[in-house]
Amino acid sequence: MNYAPSRTRIDTALRHADETLAVFPGENLLGQTPDFFGRLFNERKVVIVADENTYDAAGRAVDEHFRSAKEYAVEPPFLFREAEFHADADHLEQLRSVLAQTDAVPIAVGSGTINDLTKRAAFVCGRSYMVVATAASMDGYTAFGASIEDGGFKQTMNCPAPRAVLLDMDVLCRAPSEMSASGYADLLAKIPAGADWILADFVGTEPIDSVAWSTVQDSLRASLSEPEGIISGKKTAILALSEGLIQSGLAMQKAKSSRPASGAEHFFSHLWDNQHHTFQGRTPSHGFKVGIGSIATSQLYEKVLTLSQADFLAAKSRIPQFYLSWEAVEQLVATHFGTGQLAKQILEQSRQKHVGPEEIERRLDLFALHWKELSEKLEKQLLPSARIQEMLRQSGAAATSEEIGIDANRLYLSFEQARLIRCRYNVLDFVQETGNGNRMIPVPE
Repeated sequence: MNYAPSRTRIDTALRHADETLAVFPGENLLGQTPDFFGRLFNERKVVIVADENTYDAAGRAVDEHFRSAKEYAVEPPFLFREAEFHADADHLEQLRSVLAQTDAVPIAVGSGTINDLTKRAAFVCGRSYMVVATAASMDGYTAFGASIEDGGFKQTMNCPAPRAVLLDMDVLCRAPSEMSASGYADLLAKIPAGADWILADFVGTEPIDSVAWSTVQDSLRASLSEPEGIISGKKTAILALSEGLIQSGLAMQKAKSSRPASGAEHFFSHLWDNQHHTFQGRTPSHGFKVGIGSIATSQLYEKVLTLSQADFLAAKSRIPQFYLSWEAVEQLVATHFGTGQLAKQILEQSRQKHVGPEEIERRLDLFALHWKELSEKLEKQLLPSARIQEMLRQSGAAATSEEIGIDANRLYLSFEQARLIRCRYNVLDFVQETGNGNRMIPVPE
């Protein structure tokens, strides 16, 4: 399936979004940033927010173009100087304190970390912002909310998406291939994430928003159709990736939730973030971790799809053996995460989705009655785990957990730990609640 760029797709998604008013994709656009800004903002004072790498990639040029446009007052750029830094509470406060001293509109020049910090800081300071993308590395550009680490726990903080996004394809194609591969892995994760949403919709915890679903899923496979072009910086591949990521963010904006783009595969990444995992002195990218989570959950789905109606009916008699009481969940959290602040936040998430044995029985009856129809939907949505692994490898992303420093034993443990850290229903919950946890979780050799 070949990807055909379509302004219509983005415009349609924008009509359903209530925060981002415009997305500007194209070539050689940096010089037009002041013009685009002027169409959407009444303010005439700006400040560039970047790090040293993104300032070199595009920030300096954007700054100079604004200074050349005489109608704008341009504050000195704010640069994060660390070689590696994260979207956490300390860096958020640094930026907030700078923005609080001016009424300038921030223009985030960067990708995930810069965008999340600027998004939240701008909101706290009561203003909108614009983003100039420097890499097709994640889907958060147009997403509602910012992923910020606070107290050792990564969480999505409420704040609106940018008013405008500029995607200069020349800049994006020059980005390090590892960043584009990370974005590709993040976009590929929407396939198993979609299956998780089908499950959640079926049990009644999060109904599918048909508009948000279509925004992500309708062109998803076409957006992923050139994995080999990602590693080489091929323009058509990067454009397809960029538009797919923007669509995903707009869907989250429409739903005011990450549900359209995130399932259990993201929980693996959040888990390892909360554990402050590093490999060879670096934190693996969000996309690489999500990619490994996508392989893991897709392998789990392959086992799930071997179940039959009889398996669900038989599980009803075994509920006392596999059901986890709230006391048992508390003990699991203490075993895996201790009793500190992180454990308290995980307990709060786990409590929100904990149900009694009567609800487990209801769900088993539901699965038994409708399994043929449901399993067909899941199978249609999913790709084989081997195919996902191949696509990740072709794009230049990590394709085995060892490539990001997670050995087989730790990956095995992560299945149970990841299930606990978020309240969102997914395949990990399905496997536990149908009494198949011990049988389906892949055991390390």
